[in-house]
Amino acid sequence: MSTTTSPTTYAVHGPVAVVTLNNPPVNGLGHALRSGIVAALDQALADPQVQAIVLTGSARAFSGGADVREFGTPKAGQEPTLPNVIRALDAASKPVVAAIAGVCLGGGLELALGCHYRVAKPDASLGLPEVKLGLLPGAGGTQRLPRLIGLEAALNMVVSGQPVPAQAFAGTPLVHALIEGDLVEGAVAFAAQVAARGEPLPRARDLKVKQPNADAFLQFARNTVAAASKPFPAPLQCVEAVAASLKPFDEGLQTERTLFQALMQTPESRALRHVFQAERAAAKVPGLPEGTLLRPIARVGVIGAGTMGGGITMNFLNAGIPVVLLEMKQEALDRGLATIRKNYENSMKKGKLKPEQVEQRMGLITPTLEYAALKDADLVIEAVFEEMGVKEAVFRQLDAVAKPGAILASNTSYLDIDRIATFTQRPQDVIGLHFFSPANVMRLLEIVRGAQTAPDVLATSLALAKQIKKMAVVSGVCDGFIGNRMLARYGAAAQGLINAGALPQQIDGALQKFGLAMGPFRMGDLAGLDIGWATRKRKAAEAGTEMKPSVADKLCEAGRFGQKTGAGWYRYEAGNRNPIPDSVTEQLIADYRAANGITPRKISDEEIVERCLFALVNEGARILEEGIAARASDIDLVYLNGYGFPLHRGGPMLYADTVGLPQVVRSLRRFAAEPGADASWQPAPLLVRLAEAGQSFN
Repeated sequence: MSTTTSPTTYAVHGPVAVVTLNNPPVNGLGHALRSGIVAALDQALADPQVQAIVLTGSARAFSGGADVREFGTPKAGQEPTLPNVIRALDAASKPVVAAIAGVCLGGGLELALGCHYRVAKPDASLGLPEVKLGLLPGAGGTQRLPRLIGLEAALNMVVSGQPVPAQAFAGTPLVHALIEGDLVEGAVAFAAQVAARGEPLPRARDLKVKQPNADAFLQFARNTVAAASKPFPAPLQCVEAVAASLKPFDEGLQTERTLFQALMQTPESRALRHVFQAERAAAKVPGLPEGTLLRPIARVGVIGAGTMGGGITMNFLNAGIPVVLLEMKQEALDRGLATIRKNYENSMKKGKLKPEQVEQRMGLITPTLEYAALKDADLVIEAVFEEMGVKEAVFRQLDAVAKPGAILASNTSYLDIDRIATFTQRPQDVIGLHFFSPANVMRLLEIVRGAQTAPDVLATSLALAKQIKKMAVVSGVCDGFIGNRMLARYGAAAQGLINAGALPQQIDGALQKFGLAMGPFRMGDLAGLDIGWATRKRKAAEAGTEMKPSVADKLCEAGRFGQKTGAGWYRYEAGNRNPIPDSVTEQLIADYRAANGITPRKISDEEIVERCLFALVNEGARILEEGIAARASDIDLVYLNGYGFPLHRGGPMLYADTVGLPQVVRSLRRFAAEPGADASWQPAPLLVRLAEAGQSFN
């Protein structure tokens, strides 16, 4: 006999009722599922034939935890809340057995902890990952888990957020039995057995936490976690919540709830939850039909074996995809191959790769000096010099040799993909795949969708990004796409501050204190100042205007291109990447100010942060309004994954929301009203509209 109470299935097997969670894909504990569990539990408790209850999910997931889509909505707090569902299971008068397969995470594990018994497939994954969202388990996880596996083991799981296979807990009160065969069959047999024994029901809340020298251990944990978790408050609060498990159960539960609610209000948790949802949203591309058939990618061609080309190649080798690597000269090809091998050997020395893995990956490369070798590639990515004439020569050659249906991609960081597409007879097959340096390390991939890029080319590129473990963000075509277009405004704001009275070390220091991995001048020296110089000259030539020399141009004219020449904004000692403030730069700045009639003024760190970040935000708003980015959270992902923006701030657009858009607009209007101010300081129309309507980007 079986009936369905959506989204739970209820069936009776002899003396055992089986309640199956049925909310794909991962049985998220939304309001409907929580209600279904309580209704099924009440049905089983009211049936005199039923002596025990099994609660189970799917092969993929017992439950992945709270439904994050309900965070911050009325449904999240609607009865029955998760703590009350767990309370009902815990108080049941008949044995309740959680039968666990697949993922059992967060609220899903807390649900299982509220059952009297737990049986699991050996490879089921148990964990409390709330810390990764800036939270702590809020439904008894920090109180029940230490009672079942001990204080130290529980603390490690809660603070790290890392899942652990069920078999690691065999023989502890957390996992009463491992089931090798059919999970439900095994769980029903186990439940019938415990019901027949008629023993008092074991409840996690009734156990005492075991930990010798608990106070000393907890103090050590606090010190360690505090040092490692700045600037995030959640890990340290996780320690406090687990420490409360030494108190009487209900008192500890109250502490957990208070700490959880406080963390929910922190900007850091808001940022982490924003990023979590942004990463899922980025894969949904407007105008790209779901289920678009993908082009098979079995072989990739890469043109250019320099820093970018070599890094791009490694991504595909790591995913087991063969690469044809093309260079024009044998020495350049040999140098590129040697660098790739050296990178892999360094990983091997650190224990990340085995010697045979290094050889297997190197064995996937077919080095060549001939374009004809690319004829069988399903995707070809060029990583040649950033100049339109060079790109044109490459794409005309590619058009001649690549097979029909091959995807032709450019790794350009600025140039017009639509123009590049005109160099071929197949503009529908052309796309931008902008990797970030070092390409084998950086997680971001800007996928630039041309006006004629075919939907299956875009869908294939998104799927491939996932395969090579990149965070893909789709951009429209404009100069610099999302990231570098915004960076140009950020750089101009920083340059304006130099002109007005600040020095590179003060600007970098203020932005690094804010949380950026590197300030704009250190970043410029690392990337190479000649790249920006070439871009400024190109833009002036395209516009037919004379280039107004800046301090950055003066540095380049003096041969100071950054780290690669030993001097840029800073100077560098041989073998050391640490920037050293340089009197030569300071003199160049002083000369520039004098030549332009500028009297330097004192500039605060607050003004530095405000000008640089609001310049970023303002350009982001323009990008959004033009449809270059589909959503503000996509822009945040670009800056978090490609430009060292601090994770705890959630990205520039979320930061603007946090500050308040009216405040951003007021500051921009103040900057725009200054004598001689650049027109780009005028607030973007979208920003003004949102601020006036009391709305935000996210």
